[in-house]
Amino acid sequence: MKIDVAIIGDRFMLPAIFEEELSKVCGGAVRCRSLELPWPDEPMVQSGNGVSSLQGLKEYMGEPERVIEHVADAPVFVTHLAPLSSVMLDRLPDLRLVAVTRGGPVNIDMAAARARGVTVVNAPGRNASAVAEFTLGAILTETRNITRGHDALRQGSWRGDLYRADTVGEELSELTVGVVGYGAIGTRVVRLLKAFGARVLVADPYVQLDPVDVADGVRLLPLDELLAEADIVTLHARVTDETTGFIDSAALARMKPGSVLVNTARGPLVDYQALYRALATSHLRGAMLETFAVEPVPADWPLLGLSNVTLTPHIAGASLKTVRIAARSAAEEVRRHIAGEPPLNRC
Repeated sequence: MKIDVAIIGDRFMLPAIFEEELSKVCGGAVRCRSLELPWPDEPMVQSGNGVSSLQGLKEYMGEPERVIEHVADAPVFVTHLAPLSSVMLDRLPDLRLVAVTRGGPVNIDMAAARARGVTVVNAPGRNASAVAEFTLGAILTETRNITRGHDALRQGSWRGDLYRADTVGEELSELTVGVVGYGAIGTRVVRLLKAFGARVLVADPYVQLDPVDVADGVRLLPLDELLAEADIVTLHARVTDETTGFIDSAALARMKPGSVLVNTARGPLVDYQALYRALATSHLRGAMLETFAVEPVPADWPLLGLSNVTLTPHIAGASLKTVRIAARSAAEEVRRHIAGEPPLNRC
């Protein structure tokens, strides 16, 4: 007997890839029905945007009624961004497993799911490799004036002055890089930085360094000491009550004059008004920002007007490898559910 699996993907996590992986892993045991949402061509609903969001959910995409109609009586739901609120779960009594193909199930009311006996699994570390690679690109872009040169050429100006000794950047082999957060992404960033010959510092009060990193000279420091020593600070911490806004005016003041901040983690980690001041006064040489507290950023956002900032629209995790890893993870969780085996990544 086949199990119905309702799939809601989007234009990044394509429903067809979910179906392909489910077919490989589960064979003829599943019957899939799919729906595609328009993200990333259209933005998600985010609680921080002042938009009325479903209670208990931080960000999502998809109209609740459409999601309920699509899932219907399926016991298994595989999704990337579709919402599941308490009220929605009340209308889906047959649902038993939800596979969310992202690192955190912020589109699911987890308390409501637990109360109803619905198992929720996720795909931790799905984009760790992609974000780590992107971070190295971000560091090089900002330290070697790639953005400045690009912007000038697009405007018809040849910035020969970027070859001056007082404007060129140091090579990574001459720099100290502080990695804040030593999880799936941070550990990979450390590994890549070592290959470039950088001196690497780590701040994370909840971990111990890998012995290989210790042997290679990586040092674990309190955050304040890391900020004071690093030429580049790159953020890879989760957003918690402890870390929300922790890169504030005091933290930025501790950073070395002429240093660089890179944020490929989450926007709420940074006080962006304080960052603007640090950049506008040239206390910081520059910043590379990939994520923001509000997305899309407002057209009049002050940081858009600074020449010493590189900005990208939250694309660090966007790689085909990320898609494949997430789809395979979801398919394996569905297989285990059907076989009566415990989930690998229960939330």
